[in-house]
Amino acid sequence: MQLALTVLFMLLYILLCLLGILSNGFIVLVLSREWLRYGRLLPLDRILISLGVSRFFLQWVGMVHNFYFFLCPDEYSVGFTRQFIALPWDFLNSASFWFGTWLSVLFCMKIANFNHPTFLWLKWRLPGLVPWLLLSSVLISFIVTLLFLWGNHSVYKEFLIRKFWGNMTNKQSKKSMEIYYFVPLKLVTSSIPCFVFLVSTALLISSLRRHTRRMQHSASSLQDPSTQAHTRALMSLISFLVLYVLSFLSLIIEASAFVPVQKEWYWPWQISIYLCTSVHPFILIISNVKFRVTFRQLLLVARGFWMALVAQERLR
Repeated sequence: MQLALTVLFMLLYILLCLLGILSNGFIVLVLSREWLRYGRLLPLDRILISLGVSRFFLQWVGMVHNFYFFLCPDEYSVGFTRQFIALPWDFLNSASFWFGTWLSVLFCMKIANFNHPTFLWLKWRLPGLVPWLLLSSVLISFIVTLLFLWGNHSVYKEFLIRKFWGNMTNKQSKKSMEIYYFVPLKLVTSSIPCFVFLVSTALLISSLRRHTRRMQHSASSLQDPSTQAHTRALMSLISFLVLYVLSFLSLIIEASAFVPVQKEWYWPWQISIYLCTSVHPFILIISNVKFRVTFRQLLLVARGFWMALVAQERLR
């Protein structure tokens, strides 16, 4: 029974990753085509294409990482391959967190209405700062990756020293490294973008409440374009917030190793980690008119191709 559940969750994880790869690839292709056609992208589209690229490759690296760990846990924990796989994973994971954070900030600045001078200045300056924000995210992710690389290399070197001298207490050393180095590092590097994300979501909620209070005496308040824009952006951000926080907590708990993940629960745990990178692209596609139109066109093309195949089979 446990084997059947393990296989089931493994297949669900593979399906989730494949859907994430297709949806992120779709976003990247649509925006790349627009970039080639017009020679430029809007600030929002720059963040979306950066987020799509990082998530697309993160899904592939994550699948390799998880299957290698699941099939060869002993070799993974002490082998050099762990450092090789962890290098792009740490970079892409950090970059995806930061790109998602800037996406929420841009939504907030675009939709929310406040009269504070600082907010108005950010609202005016943020679109022009998007390339620098993306570049700084890449730089921060690179630094975070180097810090994780140093920790993984220290664990691997410690294992070689202890193995050479015949001392097999590597598990205790690795546990101490996880508790006193990896957990604080992952907590700090993930909490900062998560905090910015929460602040931008809270500001958008506050703006919606203020706007609704101003329009509550109007009979057409529900049809007000500003209210509808607030509501759509808020629904998108709240759904993203749930997935974002779930992924964040799953990564922190996994890094802490306070909750041991047995083999039968390994794949459900990975599903919770990668749920955001796989499901959120569909939310973006549904909430973006450009993506929706292109997706419907692809469905019509696929339907026409399928009907043509069926007609040819009938003629035979």
